[in-house]
Amino acid sequence: MESYARGPRSPLLAATIGELLAATAERVPGALALVSRHQNQRFTYAQLLAAVDRTAGGLIDLGLVPGDRIGVWSTNCVEWILLQLGAARAGIVLVNVNPAYRSHELGYVLRKSAMKALFLWPEDARSNYRQILDEARPGNDAALRHAIDFDGEPWRRLRASGTRPDAPIDPHDVANIQYTSGTTGSPKGVLLTHHNLVNNGALFAAGLRYTEADRVCVPVPLYHCFGCVIGVIASVAAGAAVVLPAAGFDAGATLAAVAEERATSIYGVPTMFIAELAHPGFAAFDLTSLRTGVMAGAPCPIEVMKRVLTEMHCPEITIAYGQTETSPGLTLSAVDDEVERRVSTVGTAMPNTELKIVCTETGHTLDRGLQGEICGRGYMIMKGYDQEPEATARTIDAHGWLRTGDLGVMRPDGYIRVTGRAKDLVIRGGENVYPREVEEFLYTHPAIAEVQVVGLPDERLGETLVAWVRLRQGHDNDEDEIRTFCRGKIAHFKIPEFVRIVDSFPMTVTGKVQKFRIREIEIEERGRQRAAGIETA
Repeated sequence: MESYARGPRSPLLAATIGELLAATAERVPGALALVSRHQNQRFTYAQLLAAVDRTAGGLIDLGLVPGDRIGVWSTNCVEWILLQLGAARAGIVLVNVNPAYRSHELGYVLRKSAMKALFLWPEDARSNYRQILDEARPGNDAALRHAIDFDGEPWRRLRASGTRPDAPIDPHDVANIQYTSGTTGSPKGVLLTHHNLVNNGALFAAGLRYTEADRVCVPVPLYHCFGCVIGVIASVAAGAAVVLPAAGFDAGATLAAVAEERATSIYGVPTMFIAELAHPGFAAFDLTSLRTGVMAGAPCPIEVMKRVLTEMHCPEITIAYGQTETSPGLTLSAVDDEVERRVSTVGTAMPNTELKIVCTETGHTLDRGLQGEICGRGYMIMKGYDQEPEATARTIDAHGWLRTGDLGVMRPDGYIRVTGRAKDLVIRGGENVYPREVEEFLYTHPAIAEVQVVGLPDERLGETLVAWVRLRQGHDNDEDEIRTFCRGKIAHFKIPEFVRIVDSFPMTVTGKVQKFRIREIEIEERGRQRAAGIETA
């Protein structure tokens, strides 16, 4: 049987993001829509729609017109969501700017996106954004007319005085540009339409069985599609409330938000859930209101998923898989799937979604049970990469199939296991090793809280393996003990040659581990520049 699956057919919405919000505000005007705990702000849907319409009108009053681009460069806050929904209401394209960007990266986005306005907090505890912007602007800001601070008078006027514009907007117009994660290469601007985002958000809401009674704890960054689509748009589609625990991820603040707001759903990448489970005050938080949630954004360790099910009282926790280019969701496990499916797979094709697993060399569809590249097709596929037709053509074929670059296996029951990135393959002395497989094995060690495995250049073998390990509190295992644990349990060529005990990992702002940085550090510190063919100063 071929590795091909189609999700259930479901009517797609022909609505813009603004129309989705307006329809929900009309249906449940008094329902709680948004809570920003660190800002002490709360909105019902009627109040949120009114604030969004004022923001949309304020954008037009700046001289912006439908199709213009604006950027939001900020951590999580009410203002982010007002701009997300207000820009969509006005037909203006929102450019998500990673708050971890510094002058070089910001200059690239200013130049590439040609945004006409940028909205930001001038500084926070980690960054002086105004200073970074000043460094980035020379030579890169030809299109930029406005740089508006959220704590300044221009922003207060914009929020207060605008009236809803009456611009015609097509659901297939671009609503959002999200830049691909900086873990590899130069970021590409992914063009996502109202149609992409409204329907992906609505189908997540349906899959998670959201209603206006749900409160969704969103500690993931809004600049990422996990936050602004699966978080905001899914909640708007159902009339559920978005709860922002803090400006950035804070395990304690997240647990407190669940307990005090009686959240019914919680989101996070695996590292966030690991941090919450390891919080010293974990047992003191009442998490019994939780029903469901989504773990996504990075491979989800099976042992972590099991602990979330039981220790966080989250019986309907799900796993999702996708990427920015797919709006983002391709697969989702069902809330009532048996535990084995939810902890060992990323679910099945979402409604109106086609999936197949193809040979990385020939592109032919493989039989179920064989590993190949995951490909997706459907309403959720991006419009393309901004101003990069060749890159778009390499990613989406003539038949509309998007090649994800991820390796996976379709089981006989249609459920998908993600086995790694195609480029994550390590070839050690002619033997193929997939780091994900080694990581999953190491998670069975009782002392290991978190682990990342990468390939390291080796002049004799071509490549070998190195594991970075963070231990559970109270354990002091060393490298030799962990390597001894592997012997006799996994093939010798899968045992890491090196193990490094660490307190933390290099991360993106979205909580993804930067494996390329681990590799770079190991190459430098272990003197593998010659094997890697890397020139260093």
